[in-house]
Amino acid sequence: MPYIEKSERPKVDSLVSPLITYLQSLPVEKQDGTVNYAVTKIVKHLYPQKYFHLNRALGVLTAITHELYRKIVGPYEDTKISQNGEVE
Repeated sequence: MPYIEKSERPKVDSLVSPLITYLQSLPVEKQDGTVNYAVTKIVKHLYPQKYFHLNRALGVLTAITHELYRKIVGPYEDTKISQNGEVE
């Protein structure tokens, strides 16, 4: 779950915000590769190169995709269904 304690969020936000600002400054065609690079570098340096830990990393990345869908993509799709109707 991405819901860390509120007291921990300012420190993480202060570290992530400059990266977000940098990523937003890039041309759109360079953003995805740079995000991929940053996430890969974090994972590579955080998780030891053993199956157990790499499996944990895959679990975290999978959870991220599910959370993105649940909180952002799904509600967006619901809005578009309301606006445009269901697929017939």
